[in-house]
Amino acid sequence: MDDPFDLSDPPPPGRAPAAPAPAAPVEAPYLVGLNDSQRDAVEATEGPVLMLAGAGTGKTRALTTRLAHILVLGKARPWEMLAVTFTNKAAREMQNRVADLLGRPVEGWWVGTFHALGARIIRKHAEAVGLKPNFTILDADDQQRLVKQLLEAAGVDEKRWPPRTVLGVIQRWKDRGLTPEKVTDAEGSEVADGQALELYGQYQQRLKTLNAADFGDLLLLCLEIFQKQPEILKQYQQKFRYILVDEYQDTNVAQYLWLRLLAQGQQNICCVGDDDQSIYSWRGAEIGNILRFDEDFPGARVIRLERNYRSTPHILGAASGLIANNEGRLGKTLFTEEGNGEGERVRVIGVWDGEEEARTVGDEIEVLHSKGHALNQIAVLVRAGFQTREFEERLITLGIPYRVVGGARFYERLEIRDAIAYLRVIVQPDDDLAFERIVNVPSRGIGKVTLQTIHMAARAEGVSLTAAVRSLLETDELKPKMRNALGNLLEDFDRWRRQMDVLDHVDLAETVLDESGYTEKWQRDKSPEAPGRLENLKEMMVALGEFENLGGFLEHVSLVMDNEDNTNDDMVSLMTLHGAKGLEFDTVFLPGWEEGLFPHQLALDDAGLNGLEEERRLAYVGLTRARRRACVSYAANRRIYGQWQSALPSRFINELPPDHIDASVQPGLYGGTAGSGLEEEQAYFGNGASRAFKRRRAQPMIEATWRTADSGAGGGDFSPGQRVFHQKFGYGRIKSIDGSKLEIAFEKAGTKKVMAGFVEAV
Repeated sequence: MDDPFDLSDPPPPGRAPAAPAPAAPVEAPYLVGLNDSQRDAVEATEGPVLMLAGAGTGKTRALTTRLAHILVLGKARPWEMLAVTFTNKAAREMQNRVADLLGRPVEGWWVGTFHALGARIIRKHAEAVGLKPNFTILDADDQQRLVKQLLEAAGVDEKRWPPRTVLGVIQRWKDRGLTPEKVTDAEGSEVADGQALELYGQYQQRLKTLNAADFGDLLLLCLEIFQKQPEILKQYQQKFRYILVDEYQDTNVAQYLWLRLLAQGQQNICCVGDDDQSIYSWRGAEIGNILRFDEDFPGARVIRLERNYRSTPHILGAASGLIANNEGRLGKTLFTEEGNGEGERVRVIGVWDGEEEARTVGDEIEVLHSKGHALNQIAVLVRAGFQTREFEERLITLGIPYRVVGGARFYERLEIRDAIAYLRVIVQPDDDLAFERIVNVPSRGIGKVTLQTIHMAARAEGVSLTAAVRSLLETDELKPKMRNALGNLLEDFDRWRRQMDVLDHVDLAETVLDESGYTEKWQRDKSPEAPGRLENLKEMMVALGEFENLGGFLEHVSLVMDNEDNTNDDMVSLMTLHGAKGLEFDTVFLPGWEEGLFPHQLALDDAGLNGLEEERRLAYVGLTRARRRACVSYAANRRIYGQWQSALPSRFINELPPDHIDASVQPGLYGGTAGSGLEEEQAYFGNGASRAFKRRRAQPMIEATWRTADSGAGGGDFSPGQRVFHQKFGYGRIKSIDGSKLEIAFEKAGTKKVMAGFVEAV
């Protein structure tokens, strides 16, 4: 049989091929242009291989060339190869690139996501796990509806334990490869009144009754088949002569176990990944999978791809110096041999507050664009979603088109729309759209039948929904429970309207969200999105405080929402750092590098040192998105939930190698006194901060002078009782001194704690 991947021309019909003339070996065209490390990774076809591929090092080219090389050499036929990706897009790109290299499509090979490949295997052996081959894969809504039924049957309070929360716990168990029998009693004791484990078992049984599986089952059931039916596992071990896995650093426990079982047959597994870009532990990724690769597969080759084809030497130097502070890594150093010079240093800018930060970034984007810089090659990468609000509003003011990648614009987010709907009903009781949106948010037991009754009454009387409800409360049209719920809601709105005359509009909004139960709704929600939603609500309060009254704010929101999406592709990209992985831009702005925001306090509280190292990897990912220029910024103050809080620069700033950064501070950052702020960085980071910041190059718009503080500087020359001035809080007297922190009784702002460098004696 002819080799289907023989790239030579076939002999003419009816004639035997002539004997080939001796010739020097010709290098395969697909190998031309590979660097030495890439070529090693392509040609190391036998045995376990870890391709440790740094950011921008051409790993996609290396892995697709490796697949083509194995096929051309005839080491395996397409259906004897397994290629695993994390997204369907990546799978399609892999197929297309290999086809381009071979000059023809590749038919019959196993390439796809973990879930798609798992489903393919389960359908062939469904009976082994109590299913039929035509089983249904439930989507998220169906899964939540099923869990809701189980919660009701078990008598679990759905308000305290929402279906999504309980389902999240079950999915985390599945990500770890745990069936109900393998989960310990202690693990589920704090969830769903201690019934989580029992609910998990009931959920799995119900899925089988429905002849259905969820996404977590697509690997969990595969593991069950392989572990309980060793003859089936052996078939696949013999079938897949070569296995290739992309983004190995993002695998969870179940994916790791699945791959390891399949690879035990031929041992020809090649995993591609970057331990320095493992940033998804919150969704189950285990960095340990890539760190212990050589232990799991003895004799494995680790091939490092370190030549970067994306960024300038200064950007690479800054990123490499930062990530070197992590202990949990295999180690590699990115370099470039491109002839584009050193490029610009990574700029580090200190500003007074978030508004000044957005203004500075927006103005720089405007200047870059005026010089011909494409907007679609500019990105603003934030740590938390709420940070986009100030940048969105600044870009709208400047008339610069933008897109929020991977999420809705700030005022289009679900929690913001809900909160604004409450405020709209307070200002305008006849706003039916707003009222209908929040009448059962959070849940008040008001269902479709009740809403239909309200709508019928409103149409019959020709009044708004709110007015119709008032009429229905005086009749027996509604059940007593519904009348009580709606009556309480209208009483709440009436009370909030009366408070408009006595409460500050920000205080009123906080009161509404608290008394309505909306804030508590997200506090109780245990999903990964809940903390971000709470942060967005806090940021909305900051935005609200920038207006004189509630009406002015709502009018502003209407104008912003009316700002139609520009169909022009040339737009600035706003996104979170997590959403930026895999992307690249000529210019990247990295705002909000402050302690508590980045590294994020929740990551430090939940995971300690591991959380800190993942945050540092996230910073590394952000820096390495930039091709030509990167700008890090931090603010001395952030307004959180309407309250000003002093902020310290992120420890990551001090970890950036001085030779690769250009650090500056905006005039007036520390009360307008030249050189009055470095003490704060030194008190927190040590004298290394002065070395880093003094290496800046002066720039007209951000020129300022730093001075080196005496070692051990704390409150300086300040003393209790002394009168001082703070640029935001005004005049006050010092009550107490704690190192570099001062407790000051301000004449108008009340008692607050601030850094000594932010005030001046008067």
